[in-house]
Amino acid sequence: MNELWSYDAHTLARLVRERQVSAREVTEALLAHIARVDGAAGRLLEPGQDPEAVHRAAPGVHAFITVTAERALAQAEAIDRALARGEDPGPLAGVPFTAKDIFTVEGTPSTAGSRILANFVAPYTATAVARLEAAGAILLGKVNLDEFTFGSSNESSAFQPTPRNPWDLSRVPGGSSGGSAAAVAAYEGPLSVGTDTAGSIRQPAAFCGVVGLKPTYGRVSRYGLIAFASSMDTPGPLTRTAADAALALQVMAGADPHDATAVTLPVPDYVAELAKGVQGLRIGLSPDYFRITRVDPATGEVYTEEVQPAIRAAVEAVAQTLEALGAVIVPDVPMPHTRDGIPAYFVISRVEAASNLHRYDGVKYGYRTPEPVDDLRAMYRKTRGQGFGLQPKLRILMGMYVSAAQYSARYYERALRVRTLIRRDFETIFDPQGPYRLDALLTPTTPTPAFPLGAVYGDSVLMQYADQLTVTANHAGVPAISIPAGFDEQGLPLAAQFFAADFREDILLRLAHAFEQATADAAWRRARPPAVA
Repeated sequence: MNELWSYDAHTLARLVRERQVSAREVTEALLAHIARVDGAAGRLLEPGQDPEAVHRAAPGVHAFITVTAERALAQAEAIDRALARGEDPGPLAGVPFTAKDIFTVEGTPSTAGSRILANFVAPYTATAVARLEAAGAILLGKVNLDEFTFGSSNESSAFQPTPRNPWDLSRVPGGSSGGSAAAVAAYEGPLSVGTDTAGSIRQPAAFCGVVGLKPTYGRVSRYGLIAFASSMDTPGPLTRTAADAALALQVMAGADPHDATAVTLPVPDYVAELAKGVQGLRIGLSPDYFRITRVDPATGEVYTEEVQPAIRAAVEAVAQTLEALGAVIVPDVPMPHTRDGIPAYFVISRVEAASNLHRYDGVKYGYRTPEPVDDLRAMYRKTRGQGFGLQPKLRILMGMYVSAAQYSARYYERALRVRTLIRRDFETIFDPQGPYRLDALLTPTTPTPAFPLGAVYGDSVLMQYADQLTVTANHAGVPAISIPAGFDEQGLPLAAQFFAADFREDILLRLAHAFEQATADAAWRRARPPAVA
């Protein structure tokens, strides 16, 4: 069969289970496609080595840090043998996937995009990855990310060159799950598992024109996920279709004895739920999600910017399409604390990041300074100074500052109260007895399309505001999904986002699937990224 690499997960699983094609053939097709389009894999560079020179020498998408070809082929052969014996290898039989390199996978480098873990080979596999593999999915490799997931552009990784946007290689794929989004958009696997702490699945999904689902906090186990902000980190899938996202979530979700935060609620049949359609669903539009509120760090002045007109038009077109399918659109839904999401995130995430980063000390695992030292403290300083990049260092310093006894009430405790107010905004709009009785909230995912490489990197405050429209889901713990919604005049992907009440991922997936089906014949649906075409 031609272009096996271009098929979605549902199609590949069906073909493999029906033995129209072998799992090995699918895996070989994907590995060959990766070799064609990915170029140089991310790696630690020598001092003074220019990552752009590496990109020019081996141009491509650069989604990967590690391609696990031998492991993938061995998994494929095991699936083919199981099918030959008449056994059921699982609902994702033969479906290739990638994993953000923030997940541990036994026997593979698990780097978190950082020099300090560059030599760490994991002794166990994260639950989310293990469940995909148990369902028959085949791991092609580990994809790049912002260092320890600290960033919104994928430019902070210690492994260079960093991923590029397949729709325009001069632009970022978003972050921190930029490698996952780029890999899915470039057809380097129909599925990738990423993490979302402030929008780190949905923002890169929007920039790369794919589906990105952030489940309810606790719906998917965090076991084996190298932590950033433990109260906000959420594993989830990136795919090219809502149906594939439903299938992946169905496999990944559920209670886990290794993770006390993984909920024990039953896992619905998300794929079956897609057929219910959107008739009668109440979908809200909020003016608070069509603008960005920022603070000028030099003057302290607060100012507001509207999202780009093309993005507003794309979201409104999604609303019109769903209304034509029988949904009820509810305008002017107030979400007054949306503007406070990023300031609160700055404080809470830095405190939790500083706490989580203390374990990287050069003693137990990972990088240790090769330089001679006189005592343990000196070894700590040199190891952490050499092993961490700029972003971890900034987060450690800020986290320790705002959580110090003399500043905790002024910053950290206040941020926690703001988080509660954001949660209450969502509780109000989704309350079945409340004034709005929404099933979902429809918003833009990002204020702009993908920005050029280097345009924002280095300005941590400005870059963080790329997540203002997504971070509220992480504060509130509610599920959210980003879906493709067309292209702008430059050919860059546009996206729309849905939020729903706790554990109502089924509604999000129904809405995404209905919009996909209604626009299946649109010309923009047939476009392929230039990096692939």
